[in-house]
Amino acid sequence: MGSVKDIEILKKPTEKDMGIARFHFSDRYSVFDWGEMPDHIHNKGAALCLMGAYCFEKLEEKGIKTHYRGLVTPNGRLAITRELETPVKVMEFHMVNVVRPEVRRENEQLYYDYSFFAQKPTNFLIPLEIIYRNSLPEGSSVFKRLKNGTIKPEDLGLDRYPVPGERLSKPIFDVSTKLEEKDRYITWEEAQRIAGLSDEEIEQLKRMLSEINHTITSIAEKASLINEDGKVEFAFNPERKLMVADVVGTLDECRFTFNGLHISKEIARQYYRRTSWYTDVESAKKEADAKGVKNWKSLCGSKPPPLDQELLQIISQMYMATANAFIEHKLFDVPSLDEIVASYKDYLSEKHAS
Repeated sequence: MGSVKDIEILKKPTEKDMGIARFHFSDRYSVFDWGEMPDHIHNKGAALCLMGAYCFEKLEEKGIKTHYRGLVTPNGRLAITRELETPVKVMEFHMVNVVRPEVRRENEQLYYDYSFFAQKPTNFLIPLEIIYRNSLPEGSSVFKRLKNGTIKPEDLGLDRYPVPGERLSKPIFDVSTKLEEKDRYITWEEAQRIAGLSDEEIEQLKRMLSEINHTITSIAEKASLINEDGKVEFAFNPERKLMVADVVGTLDECRFTFNGLHISKEIARQYYRRTSWYTDVESAKKEADAKGVKNWKSLCGSKPPPLDQELLQIISQMYMATANAFIEHKLFDVPSLDEIVASYKDYLSEKHAS
């Protein structure tokens, strides 16, 4: 079980052959690496499942390899999005091996041993999360990293300090670890080294990322959404050919805006940034880094409070309406995204007024 979706294994992968598994998308959600939050977002799982499947189908049409096999209908057969009459929340996929780096401790600091990947194995999940950024909206982690000095504008291919809300002339490709206790941004040089990738594989990965970005952007535009940024995971198949893994193009994997408003769990993030719990989370992460503690949550002095219930309902409707618009197929009985955004603006006005 993951923080937001569960995995059912039908056939385990071997060293040389892929297995078969299913994602059961839940209504759970996670922010700030916390894991399951106290509330569930009604029909979030089905909305994400449909959006991800639709993106996989469009990528496959363009010749991009993915691990997607299809959606599982209530009668157990595999289908694609245009064949559905009602929402589903189960996706079937080819499963590869997930090899976690071994955790070691050196000089009171945690160290992850990635030597396995240097052996050029096949049939495994690449231990990286790849991010494309078409803009730098307010709340982007880039600004925090620039402020604390962990990156400089030139590291991102920029010739000056960016401003929140800036649209980029060309996308920024960023990379972080994926299988560590707490994901951390790294350079492309370190990413290539720890994942055991060749120069050619790195270039192919970036080309695929560019095509994925373009495809999701085109789909989003039809739904009047702007694709601000998104994350992608990759795997090698048994022939060590790159393929897209996990899920892409959903409201959890991407940051979309609609007339300038965030349409994703970023709304929940913004809500929680105003709480004392968020302050405790940031303090706990810093303390864990300083002390070399693996489980930073054990140092957090509080737990997240529930979301405001009116906001929770608005977020739920946003997920469903966005899925309807995204796949151009109204499977959820909810108002249009335009109407729901108007409700959200009213909600914000009332909260600010009070």
